[in-house]
Amino acid sequence: MDIDEALCARLGANVKQLRESRGLTQARISKLAGIPRATFANLESGEGNPTLAVLNRVATALQVSLEELVATPRAACRYYERESLPVKKRGDVTVRRLLPDPIPAMEIDRMELPRGATLTGVPHTPGTREYLMCEAGTIRLVAAGESWDLRAGDLVVFRGDQRHSYANVGKETAVGYSVVMLARG
Repeated sequence: MDIDEALCARLGANVKQLRESRGLTQARISKLAGIPRATFANLESGEGNPTLAVLNRVATALQVSLEELVATPRAACRYYERESLPVKKRGDVTVRRLLPDPIPAMEIDRMELPRGATLTGVPHTPGTREYLMCEAGTIRLVAAGESWDLRAGDLVVFRGDQRHSYANVGKETAVGYSVVMLARG
């Protein structure tokens, strides 16, 4: 198989997988893209030689980038064992990254604070927002001169570009989730 055939086969496989994952028929996606169904069928079979305009219409209808249409297909699912995800110890606090692949301008962590543990947060870039949700125990968040005691299910949104800290003020291990939306530069 030459390079052009491999690219067409990859494009066809990607388009079919994206269409099926959205629960769309060829007729429906063709209508959304504004192209004949036969053109779409040829594209999916790997037999088509689409113009850039057709690729753009298909990408728009599938709500993906042009790059995703021609990229090497990703597995539909990937399993990560607990040990494969990054973990940091900051004093007594365990901070576990929840996502193996970075999301631009976003950090999502799970913090486990033993009884009496504290963690001083590092101020992020100006304009950053942080969301802290308590899953278990009681976490005291101090940010921008204010203090909140979060219990299971409570959430605080605050400016992550200011000094902040977390403390377990309860009698059991506290668990919280931190989502940091970094300001775009």
